[in-house]
Amino acid sequence: MPPAKRAVVEAWEALFRAQVSVLRDLGASFPEDRLSLVEYDVLFNLSKLPDRSARPRDLTPLLLLSQPSVSRMIDRLARRGLVAKHPDPEDGRGTVVRLSDEGFDLFRRVAVLHAEAIARRFGDRLDEAELRTLTELCDRLRTGA
Repeated sequence: MPPAKRAVVEAWEALFRAQVSVLRDLGASFPEDRLSLVEYDVLFNLSKLPDRSARPRDLTPLLLLSQPSVSRMIDRLARRGLVAKHPDPEDGRGTVVRLSDEGFDLFRRVAVLHAEAIARRFGDRLDEAELRTLTELCDRLRTGA
């Protein structure tokens, strides 16, 4: 294997294994009794969007779920009162999902616990400059830029 290709594969392996390790650690401390990590991801993404709402097809690319899984997840969250489904004003056949006040409150409570776990996991391993570099590199990989 050419050295450049080897370096790419080694970087990928390091990134992949770091991700698995970090997710295992954070998953072990995540308050699953309140919200699953996947449910949290849906609420997190809705909380960042204008009016805390989106059409499911616009939400799906932000998540690590397939379209059918997103639809089922939204239905489960709606049954719990964490999101509400409304007719899409631009397309009467479609739906808009909006984060409810109850869902936002639960998201914020879980986010505080999750942020504490993240800080414990990263706090003493990387300094601020390294964290900024890591963020920039991950954003470039995610967006393909």
